[in-house]
Amino acid sequence: MRLTRRRLIAAAFLLLPAACATRRGADGQEETVFNPKYLVKSDIDRVIDLSRDLVMAALNRIADKLYRRNPREWKKTRHDGREAALGELLRYREVAPETLAGQTEGAAALQAFNPDYAGDRVASLMYGLLTMTDAAYEHKDEFFLPDSLDAQKFYNCARNMEIAVWKLAATQDAAGAPLIYSNEMEGARQNLSFEREFGGVIALLDYVANILADRNGRALTRITHSLATSIFLPVGMLK
Repeated sequence: MRLTRRRLIAAAFLLLPAACATRRGADGQEETVFNPKYLVKSDIDRVIDLSRDLVMAALNRIADKLYRRNPREWKKTRHDGREAALGELLRYREVAPETLAGQTEGAAALQAFNPDYAGDRVASLMYGLLTMTDAAYEHKDEFFLPDSLDAQKFYNCARNMEIAVWKLAATQDAAGAPLIYSNEMEGARQNLSFEREFGGVIALLDYVANILADRNGRALTRITHSLATSIFLPVGMLK
């Protein structure tokens, strides 16, 4: 019994450093903070936590930029302004665009490029991308040692972002105008901010996919597809 107690005490002391995090205070000085939750977090869990924060923040910025470029879209809704439309979109776990009739992930995103779709195209696209990304992260905001994530979901999600970028650039209405305006390429004024934001999201999703594939010892199924004919790949429905 005494030996067991000693082992438990020794194990506790060994785990204490893992539960400590160093951060920079308001005065610029570094300080070490103890947080018990880090006892059940691996380094990979922390990386995944950070990746989720960065990916979701980037998607939020993309949604805001799209509404700024396409004010006609939020004006199709009941909202008084862009901020209200964006605020509801970012509550994607609680509220869905009514015109999607329950569609999520790829099916929702695809509606944004349907010429006959009468709803808010920005909301449809971003709701689809947000819900598929949330599904890749298993609808969790934070990750711990017992959590299991599927590398293939992140890989598919990254490819879906590439498909979205292509469709934004290529899909036009009958008059030849983009269904959704994004990058500005004409004249001396060029704005590639959408491409840069999506590029960051794709890189992060691929990074997590490779980390998980290496940790789980499972190879990714790499899919070769033509963007011109692509539909969005499944994410949440993968088992």
